[in-house]
Amino acid sequence: MSSHHEGLWRTRDSSSQKSDLTIDDITIVDQSLLKRAVGAMAIGNAMEWFDFGVYSYIAVTLGKVFFPSSSPAAQLLATFGTFAAAFLVRPLGGMVFGPLGDRIGRKRVLAMTMIMMALGTFAIGLIPSYATIGVMAPVLLLVARLVQGFSTGGEYGGAATFIAEFSPDKKRGFMSSFLEFGTLVGYVLGAGVVAVLTAVMSESSLLSWGWRIPFMIAGPLGLIGLYIRMKLEETPAFQREAEKAEAVSHETTKEQFRETLLQQWKPLLQCVGLVLIFNVTDYMALSYLPSYLSATLKFNETHGLFIVLVVMVLMMPLTLLAGRLSDAIGRKPVMLAGCIGLLVLSIPALTLIRVGTIPSIFAGMMILGALLSTFTGVMPSSLPALFPTKIRYGALAIGFNVSVSLFGGTTPLVTAWLVDSTGNLMMPAYYLMGASLIGIVSVLALHETAKKPLKGSPPSVASKSEAHAILRGHREAAEMDDTFPEGTVRA
Repeated sequence: MSSHHEGLWRTRDSSSQKSDLTIDDITIVDQSLLKRAVGAMAIGNAMEWFDFGVYSYIAVTLGKVFFPSSSPAAQLLATFGTFAAAFLVRPLGGMVFGPLGDRIGRKRVLAMTMIMMALGTFAIGLIPSYATIGVMAPVLLLVARLVQGFSTGGEYGGAATFIAEFSPDKKRGFMSSFLEFGTLVGYVLGAGVVAVLTAVMSESSLLSWGWRIPFMIAGPLGLIGLYIRMKLEETPAFQREAEKAEAVSHETTKEQFRETLLQQWKPLLQCVGLVLIFNVTDYMALSYLPSYLSATLKFNETHGLFIVLVVMVLMMPLTLLAGRLSDAIGRKPVMLAGCIGLLVLSIPALTLIRVGTIPSIFAGMMILGALLSTFTGVMPSSLPALFPTKIRYGALAIGFNVSVSLFGGTTPLVTAWLVDSTGNLMMPAYYLMGASLIGIVSVLALHETAKKPLKGSPPSVASKSEAHAILRGHREAAEMDDTFPEGTVRA
């Protein structure tokens, strides 16, 4: 189907309006393929984010291994500086892998990102300490982090695109929420491994060799994820686009990139704003605050990790619930509730965390986790819907990673610096409130996409009966065409 046939709900001309939609134009989703696609993306995402997440959970120990300093705050800043460096190359990864995924297919590019992430993480576990090879240790750590960041640049946009293009229109929110469910599984596994290591090992053993264990797990996990992804089929939307492209000259990646920037600037800006609130909240709650508890509030590191672990486990069903709710009432109301909640509740949540008892810290973290769930459950279906099939992977990868690099990945570094330089322990709350204001504006500017086809794609349904219902509705609307002027948008 051509890209100007957006959603199949826009009239064309009077001669074709009555017969432009047939049963062959509607994608009837194979449920077994859908389950395999969702499962493969969720499992693959879990493995990728286990790799990426372990780094932040063991940041305090890594600071001692790679950045010797008399100041714990300086160590943490150096460690998160390396953490942030990986995010600076993510847009480059997005610019390479995204347009490539639009040209050669989602499946093959997602296999590439999987193996690169596994290799980068595995390499971290092999790097000698600063005490052994001096300044080359942090340099090699930085190189490994850059490999991780480059591969991750093509991961999220591709995985979100893959699930969105496989899902029926009426269930896209729920199906896509499994992507972030997988992310949380990866985070939980990463936090769980680190928490167990810190609980059962002495500090000297952890510093000498124990910290390497979670990174060494990445190799086998990467091979499993690669096998799972290579067994998948391409998405129906990409296959349609590929068939259509065979009849026309191929654009170069450079031309595609130019089209993305020039023709899609408005949805790109919306993407950046939405990803900002999503990722600032994500990296504040799940990456920075565990280290804030131990390094700044002097709370027991093991206890802090276990609290975060429990919060993330509870976020899993909340994420799926938010996705299902967005199918029922719309994407915008769910995300708007999260933004307003952060604006109102960030200060109370951080005040509870600063009390310093286990119940108060858990309550404060759970507030932030519940609000984050409104984004983790809805963003994977909202972001792919911003762009047409032809450039969806590339545009989403670029917009997503530019925003993550500028605002998400830098959140731990900037917040740690603000707390250290001002001495104000409420800075994380103020940072979240500022992000929530940008989020509110971004959500309000968004067009509702729940229950609607993706841009440039025909309707996607779960059964033949649903397809016939759409055809009946289309025919009934076509019979009323004479009462509408040409080019009228009916829905």
